[in-house]
Amino acid sequence: MGREFVGPSMLRQMRGRAGRQGKSPVGETYLCCRQDDLEQVLDLMYADIPEIASCLNTENKRVQRAILEVISVRLANSHESLLEYFSSSLISYTHDREFVEKCLTSGLEEIHDLGLIVNDSYSSFAATQLGKAIVASSVDPYDGVFIHAELTKTLKAFVMDGEMHILYVFTPVQDFGIIVNWQVFRNEMDALDESGLRVLGFLGIKPTAVLKLAQGVPLKENTPEERELARVYRRFYLALQLRDLCNEMPIHVVARKYDSPRGSVQTLAQTCQGFAAGMIKFCEHMGWGIMAAALEHFSDRLMAGARTDLLELAKIPFIKSRTARVFWENGYRTVGAIANADPKELVLILMQAQPNKLRLKGKVDEKYEEKLLAKANVISASANRLWQVQLQAEMAEE
Repeated sequence: MGREFVGPSMLRQMRGRAGRQGKSPVGETYLCCRQDDLEQVLDLMYADIPEIASCLNTENKRVQRAILEVISVRLANSHESLLEYFSSSLISYTHDREFVEKCLTSGLEEIHDLGLIVNDSYSSFAATQLGKAIVASSVDPYDGVFIHAELTKTLKAFVMDGEMHILYVFTPVQDFGIIVNWQVFRNEMDALDESGLRVLGFLGIKPTAVLKLAQGVPLKENTPEERELARVYRRFYLALQLRDLCNEMPIHVVARKYDSPRGSVQTLAQTCQGFAAGMIKFCEHMGWGIMAAALEHFSDRLMAGARTDLLELAKIPFIKSRTARVFWENGYRTVGAIANADPKELVLILMQAQPNKLRLKGKVDEKYEEKLLAKANVISASANRLWQVQLQAEMAEE
C-alpha cells in the first residue's frame, strides 16, 4: 500500500475477494512486480499467516482508547470493574494478569494526566467533557488532545474568507507516513492568496522556515513543541492535497503534483469524510455549536469531491467529481434535467467521463455499453426520486 508491501494476511484477504463475489470458486492471484522486488514478493506469497494477537497495548495507545471508551459510556467506572472488563478481552488470554494490571494502571494514569478522566474520593472514574468529545469523534486520545489545542486556537481566529482554514480542520491528523516535498510546499505557499497566508500565520507556519526546509535544512523534532509544530506542517501539506481534490483534480494528478504515493492520496480522499464527521461531533460535544455549523456546511464538498456548483448533481449515485463536471458542461446542471433525460442520452455523457476506457478499447463493445446503460438507468431513477422530493418541498412551501 503506497510505498510499503502488504502483509501476508492482507494479501490473502484480497485474494479471497474473487471467491466471495462469485467470480471464481477459488481466490486466484496474479501478482505483477519489478525484478528488484521479486524476492520480497516470493517471501510474501509463501509466508505463514501471523498468529492472532490482541491490539490492546500501551505502546500503540489502544489500551488508553479502550479505557476511555468504557468509562465514557459508563460500562465500568472503577479499577475493579475495568479489570473485570479487560479479563474478557483477548489480552487476558495471551498475557498474564500482572501484565494486564500494569497496562490498565499505566493507561489510567496517562488519560488522567491528559485531562480526559477524573476520579472522586470513592475511586470512581468519570470522563471529562474533552474525554467524551474524543470518544464521540472516534479519534485517538493523544490525537484528540492535539485536535482540541488546534480547534481552541481556531475559535479565536477562524479565517472564513477562504477555504484553506476549514480544509485544514478537516484534514486527518494522521500523516499516512508521507514524506513532505519541501520544494512543492514552498511553491504552493508562494501561490497562496492573502487569506491562505493568514491561515499560515494563525497555524504558526513560518514562510522563512519553509524556505530553509526547501533548501535542505532538516525539520527539527527534538522537543515536544518541535514535534507538535512538525505535525502542523505535515498536516498543512495534506490540507493542500485535500484542497486540490475538492477542486476536482484527479487523484493521480494530485499524487504526481505533491510527489506522494497514489495510495496515500486515495486514502486521504476516503478518510477525510469520516474525519470531518468526527470533527463536527467533537465540536458539538465541546459546546462549540457555531463551529460545528460552519464545518457541517462545508462537509458536502468533501463528500462530492467537487466545487459548490456541482453539489446538487453530486447527490445522485454514480455522479461524483469529474463525472458531475462532465454532466454540467453538457448542459445537465440540475437534478430535474437529468431526471427528464433519456437514459440512452446519459450513456453518451458517461462515455465522455471515462475517456481512458474509450482509448483502451478503440470502440465501445456491446458488453461495455450494456454496463453503462445499466448505470444510466440507476442515475435516471435516482434523479427522478430526488426531483420528486424537491417538487414536493416546493409545493409545501407554496
